Amino acid sequence: MNFECVRYLTPAVRGPLAVASGVALLTRQCTNAFVIITALILTLLPRIFSNRFHIQLPLSFLAAIFLFLFGAQFLGELSYFYNKFWWWDVLLSSSSTVGFGIIGFLFVCYLFPGNRYDATPSTLGLIAFSVALSIGALWEIFKIAMDRIFGLNMQKSSLVDTIWDLIVDTIGASFGAISGFFWLKGQSLGLSSMIEEFIQNNRSLFRRLGIRSKTGKSD
Repeated sequence: MNFECVRYLTPAVRGPLAVASGVALLTRQCTNAFVIITALILTLLPRIFSNRFHIQLPLSFLAAIFLFLFGAQFLGELSYFYNKFWWWDVLLSSSSTVGFGIIGFLFVCYLFPGNRYDATPSTLGLIAFSVALSIGALWEIFKIAMDRIFGLNMQKSSLVDTIWDLIVDTIGASFGAISGFFWLKGQSLGLSSMIEEFIQNNRSLFRRLGIRSKTGKSD
């Protein structure tokens, strides 16, 4: 995978996280150190995933991952953006679940090999929506676990916050799944261009699976 196009974004995200983790360790702020180091490890996962499964991720998707981690961990948790701006959590939750919707759609395509789809676009979209919403629900469980085990405040000490996060997750998952639905119908809407970019970057994988591009022709 060519990571050169994100060479400026990568240090811009990892640099502040690395400095903040060093400061947290020196000042013995164990909770902050744990949060930051976790974020640093997560920034390495796209490269590991790409090399392990020989899949090229769209650069726009990589950029979104890095920006999300920086916004959630460094700005949200350490700079208290979650407390300063009520809409910060909503912004991150909605953007992440849109990405989950795209991931869910691509995962569903992987489950339907062959020269033709074994389900209608609406059915595939519904399954993608369910996958994305499931990921969002697992993230909420993770936040509760972190609060209980490490004494964090990812839930913001509110059940209402969790419910609103699930509502936002539903909206984001819907948008991602709808983008996949219209891509299957040969139309461009929302993040359909990102799906097309992923298909083009991994033509050999989708040729083997018999997935067609939005032009309607099998690769």
